[in-house]
Order: sequence, then structure tokens, then C-alpha cells
Amino acid sequence: MSKINLNNKVWQWITLVFLSLIWGSSFILMKKGLRSYSHDQVAALRVFISFIAFLPFGLKNLKKVTKENLFSLLIVGFIGSAIPAFLFTKAQTQVDSALAGMLNSITPLFTLIIGFLFYKSTAKLINVIGIILGLVGALGLIGFSTNGGNLLYNINYYGLFIVVATICYGINVNQVKYKIKGLTGLELTSIAFMFVGPFAGIYLLFTDFSFALSTNEYMLNLGYITILAVVGTVMALVIFNTLIQYTSALFGASVTYIIPIFAIMWGLFDGENITVWQFLWIALIFIGVYLVNKRKQK
Repeated sequence: MSKINLNNKVWQWITLVFLSLIWGSSFILMKKGLRSYSHDQVAALRVFISFIAFLPFGLKNLKKVTKENLFSLLIVGFIGSAIPAFLFTKAQTQVDSALAGMLNSITPLFTLIIGFLFYKSTAKLINVIGIILGLVGALGLIGFSTNGGNLLYNINYYGLFIVVATICYGINVNQVKYKIKGLTGLELTSIAFMFVGPFAGIYLLFTDFSFALSTNEYMLNLGYITILAVVGTVMALVIFNTLIQYTSALFGASVTYIIPIFAIMWGLFDGENITVWQFLWIALIFIGVYLVNKRKQK
């Protein structure tokens, strides 16, 4: 087997799709965790378990924290991981997991806007067109999903929690791309969780687990949260932060355009019907992702 080389465009795309698979499954795992635990407990458990998994690496890499990168690492920890974790679980108390995955596809739009306004990043017209096409495709999936094509009218204000989370992701992606130098994906992510993990642990000490313990499958649902933390956070964030160091902020953020595809695949697995329109929106999303990463040929 050839060695993974993220300078190679093929490996970049393979990594992007793999991340989409992981994060496209995260919403289902959150939903299962919410069957026994409150939204804040699911989020805090996710962050704390991730912190425990990162602990050996975080302790080893703490010496690499400097005055120059401390602020950026705090942003990666709190704005890039902890705050979105709480926002998503809060939203999923009223928003189904498939729709949460679809709304998450707004991230590249905010990545582009925040990068342009605060990080002096640039984007070619064709990249902007890709962003727009991808966003239209994602909105098409939301508007022409199940329930007779009326899903847009069923969106409630809890969806705004996801919108705020995508803004957080947009900030995080630009911070990693433009402000953090000299740290690998594993190093910067493990250090970031050294800051947020203890807060999550302290928070859990003051929450009431009586309802969770009264449910029949609290251990099984805790297992889903553990998978969410270890695979959907620890593994995925290391890969993601490494990917955007080798590519661009927009390309890394475009992972959220492919996530709805796997959300729909989970729906198929669960017996939901998929329409021809949805496959057309998926095709539009892929075109958008391609254009986001398009570079001028020499």
C-alpha cells in the first residue's frame, strides 16, 4: 500500500470523503446519545472523553505552547470544538440528525466570508461560484427532502444553533490555516483539548445523571457517545486540521458539503425514501466542492 501523501490531490480527495463519512455519522450518534443523556451531558461527555484520549499526546506537546500560538490554540479548543459540540446537541433536541447534517453544509460560506474579512484570504471567482453552487445544492436537499418537499417549512429556530456552530467552524478553519505554524494536526488538536477538557469534566461533576441511569440502555448510549468522541472528534479533528494545512481553508471546509450525502445514506439504511431530485442536488454539491478547490492552471 502506498504511503498517504497529502500533497497528492488524490489523497486529499480520499481524505475529504473519509472525513465526510465520519462526520456524516456523528449526527446519528448524537441522536442516540440523547436518548439517555441531556444535550449538555452529551456535549460535555464528548469533549471530556476526547480530552482523555488526547491526554498522552497533550501532555507530551504542552511544551510547544508559546505566547504566539496560545490564543490560536484557545480558539481551536473552545470555538472550534467545545462550543459547537454544545450547540449541535442543543439543536438536535428539536432538529433531526439528517437535517442537522444538511445545515452544517453552510460552513464553507462562513469560512469564505470570515477569511476575507478578518484573515486577508483571497478567493477566485470560480471558487465563489463553487461556494454558491454547493450552498444551493445543500439548500435543495433541505427543501426537497422527505415530507412532501415541505421540509423548509418545518425548520424551527433550533436550526439557528447549528448556524452559529458553522460560524465557529469558519473561524476555526481560518485560524488553523493562517495563524498556526509549526504544529502538526495531532499536536495542535491535542494541546487545544488540554484547555477545554478539564472544563468539561468539572461541568459533568455538577450535572444530574439520575434520568440517564433510569433508562434501560444508558450504557449502550454512552458507548455511542464514546464512539462519537474517539472517532468523530479525536480521529477526525487530527485528520481535518492536518488536511487544511496541506490544502486550503475552503477545501477543508467543503467537507461539510459532502456530509449531507452520508446523512441521506443513513436515511436509506433506515428505510427512508430517496427521490431523483435529491440525487440531482447531490451532484450539484459535488460540482460545488470541485470548483471550490479549482486553481488557475499554468
